[in-house]
Amino acid sequence: MAIGESAPSAVATSAIVAHEWPAFRGDGSGVSAETDLPTVWSSTENVVWKSAIVGRGSSSPIVWGNRIFLTTAVEGSEVPDAEAPEHMIGGRPFLHPESLGANREHTFQVIALDATDGTVIWNRTAHVGTPYDNRHSGGSFASPTAVTDGEHVYAYFGAQGVYAYDFDGELLWQADIGKISAFGVGVGTSPVLFENLLIIQADRGEGEDSAIVALSKATGEEVWRRRRPIEASWSTPVLTEWNGRLELITNGNELAISYDPASGEELWRAKGVGSNAIHLPLVGGGLAIMTSGYPKKVIKAIHLGADGELDEADHLAWSYAKGTAYVPSNLLYDGLLYLLSDNGVLTCLDAATGEVIYEGGRMPTPQRYMASPVAFDGKILIAGADGDVFVVKAGREFEVLRTNSIAEPISTTPALSGGRIYIRGEQHLYAIGS
Repeated sequence: MAIGESAPSAVATSAIVAHEWPAFRGDGSGVSAETDLPTVWSSTENVVWKSAIVGRGSSSPIVWGNRIFLTTAVEGSEVPDAEAPEHMIGGRPFLHPESLGANREHTFQVIALDATDGTVIWNRTAHVGTPYDNRHSGGSFASPTAVTDGEHVYAYFGAQGVYAYDFDGELLWQADIGKISAFGVGVGTSPVLFENLLIIQADRGEGEDSAIVALSKATGEEVWRRRRPIEASWSTPVLTEWNGRLELITNGNELAISYDPASGEELWRAKGVGSNAIHLPLVGGGLAIMTSGYPKKVIKAIHLGADGELDEADHLAWSYAKGTAYVPSNLLYDGLLYLLSDNGVLTCLDAATGEVIYEGGRMPTPQRYMASPVAFDGKILIAGADGDVFVVKAGREFEVLRTNSIAEPISTTPALSGGRIYIRGEQHLYAIGS
């Protein structure tokens, strides 16, 4: 696999054609083979349709054929005696200052829309009740992005359960994988599919019960579970293949760990990012690039191909310590690594060596960033929290080609499919097309 090539699809049993976007960031890489996507739009121009979305959700849209799937959580009335669990850090009680929501009833929903016109085909209530734990005030109780294999869609709501539906909205099964809490700021990891398995990185928040879990995608029964010596993470695992070996690579504060996706057997482990593990791992050219943006900014490129406990002196290709944001994952595209900061400054590194190609690529309008960059046809889309989406030229020189706005806050990563860009705003899902 050459640097910049995407990892094999998370839906490893199907050949994903260019227009499918079946999981968070498509196949996890954020890179699309689409070549006819629009680069100019506004809240009215080149908007094929927009559809109102109830509730609050930080999950991204996924697309298969003429179906778009989203998750959301609709807040209800206060439940006075409902309490979030107590959390401990360093042996002392911990309550995040932005932690809220566990004292209110919520309705957790999975929504299917028609990609042709944005009509809601079905809306299913997966669960009703008070959440097990709080969320961050800037997040939602529907943060994990769903995943589909083209026949069924799988949605994960943390401690509120995992749910499988067919494309007509019939509930096939539901499963409980444990009381996932993540220190009272909400669950962020999205599920991935491998062959007949649905795999979830279920790091609990207190370390003791953190695990990675594989369920049968047909029945929801647990196939394997591996304990993880990880306090908490919000990262989504990424599938890749190197020298004929399939690996499921996970990001973590304490450790980066690679697993055999079929059995859950640990293949290797390396020193983690030592910071909040939110970003997806990036893979290409024999490297696994692990990043974090808070409280420390960390970028570490690890050589693939080894086994067991890896010594950094032998297996760390390069490292860097600037340029990353708290929430958005970074982007590996055509041999270049693009790092996005919280305030919209882009840094470009050579992915093979860590050499700085440019720094200080600033977006024209200052704002915060929650969505992860995605790329297509030599262009990078960077969505800001105020609703601006910047079209940046990919390559060794920084250039903003266009600024477009839907005039609605954006905190989720766009989906690229079938000649359209699907953008979830605070209140609507937009289909952008020429």
